[in-house]
Amino acid sequence: VDGGLETIALQLPAIVTTDLRLNEPRYVTLPNIMKAKKKPLDTVKPADLGVDVTPRLKTLKVSEPPKRSAGIVVKSVEELVTKLRNEAKVI
Repeated sequence: VDGGLETIALQLPAIVTTDLRLNEPRYVTLPNIMKAKKKPLDTVKPADLGVDVTPRLKTLKVSEPPKRSAGIVVKSVEELVTKLRNEAKVI
């Protein structure tokens, strides 16, 4: 979710939708936009398809991710290795 993490558990069958940022959007050309304006748009209600759209989700908790701390500028490779070894304990 925007600015955080959402974990859900659900029973199958299920429909999962995603945000536009999952993939790069396609850019439509102007001629295709003009063609789409001329096409009729059929409206179908969910009840006509036998679909129940009542909400079944309950939000338990929403929290923001922890704030990131500022980075540190090091002047040499030796200082970087020392900080990684002693402070971050990653090597």
